[in-house]
Amino acid sequence: MPAIAKNELRFAINLGNAVLAKSLPDGEPGGITVEIAQKLADALARTANFITYPAAGKVVEDAQSDRWDIAFLAVDPEREKVLRFTQPYIAIQGTLLVRAESHWHSVEQMDNSDTVINVGKGAAYDLHLTRQLQHAALNRFGSSQEAIDAFLHGEGDMAAGIRQPLERAARENQGYRVLPDNFGTIRQAICVPHLHGDLFDSIRALLTQWQEDGSIQQIIDRQLATL
Repeated sequence: MPAIAKNELRFAINLGNAVLAKSLPDGEPGGITVEIAQKLADALARTANFITYPAAGKVVEDAQSDRWDIAFLAVDPEREKVLRFTQPYIAIQGTLLVRAESHWHSVEQMDNSDTVINVGKGAAYDLHLTRQLQHAALNRFGSSQEAIDAFLHGEGDMAAGIRQPLERAARENQGYRVLPDNFGTIRQAICVPHLHGDLFDSIRALLTQWQEDGSIQQIIDRQLATL
């Protein structure tokens, strides 16, 4: 593992959540979480080092290996075993992409024994559906985008995910639609591994301040307008 500069903050950026982070044309990460990360680094007089991940599951796996200091993930009871979360800074909707001709019109119809749902392994909605579903099967892929792509290529009966990327897939691929309701609201927060708990109070205080003065919402609104 490379040496860590004393003034460096290592931010884990999950590119598997296209609403919150993305790769820019120059190969650098961008989006809501990257902008918030840079704002945190500036406020703490530190240098931001962005470590990108294709999916949330690997971010959580690395939490106990001292590979990053701060991350942006959905709050989940399973993750709280190794991570400490701030209050949420955004809530996003979990829903389903289905074929246009299918009989599904509500997420309440998804839990059937003959239904296969594509998900990104370790994503917040994978954890949620694992706990909630009793009959449907989950077909897990390396990332949320891989789960969507597999569905578009004929694998599975539907793809679960965050509403905006699913709606984009439906717009760009004829013959698909997104259900109008949600199976859950995914609360996204800033988190640190328990072994880096010394950062937590400062991060939470800054987030609280920025939520009160509206600067976090300004970042969110500006970045969402580009999707």
